Amino acid sequence: MNILPNNNIINVGKDPSAIKQRAENLKANSEDKELMDVCKEFESIFTYMMLKEMKKSIPDDGFIEKSQGTRVFEEMYLEELSKEMSNGDNGIGIAKMLYEQFKKGNIEL
Repeated sequence: MNILPNNNIINVGKDPSAIKQRAENLKANSEDKELMDVCKEFESIFTYMMLKEMKKSIPDDGFIEKSQGTRVFEEMYLEELSKEMSNGDNGIGIAKMLYEQFKKGNIEL
């Protein structure tokens, strides 16, 4: 059962080629704003995965048992946090570096 069917970041592991396909299409069209959007989306996914792994390193004390709703909320929170981190002026910098490399033609898809 998929609780969040429209959730792009959580479902990216099922079809990682979707972002690659979008990047290839945008490279062919070379539209700057859309290319930057894809780069920011990649940065957001990378940040989400990093935050999720960091969260796993926190020991569970078992004092308060987590329900399914709590786990879903935590996943949604991490997703939104990663989107906000990536949508700032520079984010964490990955999107900007990817964008520059795509524009130079240094990245092979």
